[in-house]
Amino acid sequence: MIIGHRKQWAFLKKAAQFKKFSHAYLFCGQEKLGKKKIALEWISLLFGKPVVGMSAEEYNPDLIFIEPQAKEIQISQIRDLIWRLSLKPSVSSLKVAVINDAHLMNAEAQSSLLKTLEEPRGDALLILISDKTQYLFPTILSRVQTIKFHQVQKEEINNYLMKEGISREKAEEIAEVSSGRPGVALDIVSGKEKLEDLIKKIQELDKLSQSSLCSRFQYAKDLSDNSENVKNTLDIWLDCFRNILLSHFSPSDSGAVPQNESFKKYPISKLKKIINLIQTTKLIISSTNVNLRLALETLMLEI
Repeated sequence: MIIGHRKQWAFLKKAAQFKKFSHAYLFCGQEKLGKKKIALEWISLLFGKPVVGMSAEEYNPDLIFIEPQAKEIQISQIRDLIWRLSLKPSVSSLKVAVINDAHLMNAEAQSSLLKTLEEPRGDALLILISDKTQYLFPTILSRVQTIKFHQVQKEEINNYLMKEGISREKAEEIAEVSSGRPGVALDIVSGKEKLEDLIKKIQELDKLSQSSLCSRFQYAKDLSDNSENVKNTLDIWLDCFRNILLSHFSPSDSGAVPQNESFKKYPISKLKKIINLIQTTKLIISSTNVNLRLALETLMLEI
């Protein structure tokens, strides 16, 4: 079941129904909004049979799924993709390629992909998925049809969870901390994420504004010992600061935010700067071997 994104899904369903679609799409928006899930659901419509998960290409030779290797998507992967797209479809009417985390293509990979975008095949469809489109070449962005995904209303996530048998109180709590990201809510329900851990990280952020620089640096040191924990923490902080920024314009639509008033008093310019810095920190952590502690200390200077 797709949670939210009604307009985007209706557009894609219509394109599949009438078999009129562009040669390349970019699904963009925050992480865990459901972009990859919708891509797979759409491919299921195009193929006329269910596509479940990334392993689906093992069962359908006309589906190609590309993901980063060693923190980037390399030119060898794109060259292999181009070669596979040059072949005629085997069991379907078209070939479909999905490039997940497309922003992690290195410069050579992007240049190689650009040639394919400039000379599209009629029986091939390319779907790029990214939450950091600013790192894609402008020439690539100009040759794909962009479909933007936004945060889902808390009520929609809440209603979905209750339909799945979650109590109203628990569903409301999960919908609140998921900050409009269905993927986060589903991770909590499946046990991949713990609700208590998310709440704890929000509370920790709450305390940072009142902590000394020494205490913040100690927190950065402790956090940097676990790279996966760093990513999860930054995801939550990014949501919090986006919600704080949103509350300046529409308080009723904001999701989970720290209770401390200090962050809420930050001017919009400072909030934007923090959000950009968190995004940059996330990218360099995911794509380079940067010193985690140093990257986090730089962030602590602004929070």
